[in-house]
Amino acid sequence: MASTHPRPGQPVRGSKSGKPIMALFDLLGRTWALGALWQLSRGAMTFRELQAACEGVSPTVLNRRLKELTASDLVERAERGYRLSDAGQELFGLLHPLGGWSETWAARMAEQDAGQPRTSGQGETP
Repeated sequence: MASTHPRPGQPVRGSKSGKPIMALFDLLGRTWALGALWQLSRGAMTFRELQAACEGVSPTVLNRRLKELTASDLVERAERGYRLSDAGQELFGLLHPLGGWSETWAARMAEQDAGQPRTSGQGETP
């Protein structure tokens, strides 16, 4: 049976050869994958706790993401639900600094937006 989650060496979004970084980006780019990892970085959570922390994501989507993240060795079953695996903790350690960077970026974008009036219909897609 073919794998339903991105795997290095297999075609993924953006890479027919399945380069490892592209497989990772494909996995992390899926709806609520990063959100689930971010929430689980706080510690183990039951499915319902994680669903609530992920702003009420549908159980179907969350279940699918947890299966993919578990199959990818980033999340594991715990006595109390789910938690990051060692690999998941290592990945989160690499992703965490992006949170601070994104705050600085958001502030720059807000300043830029405040300085430039936006006109409806120019370069925007509905």
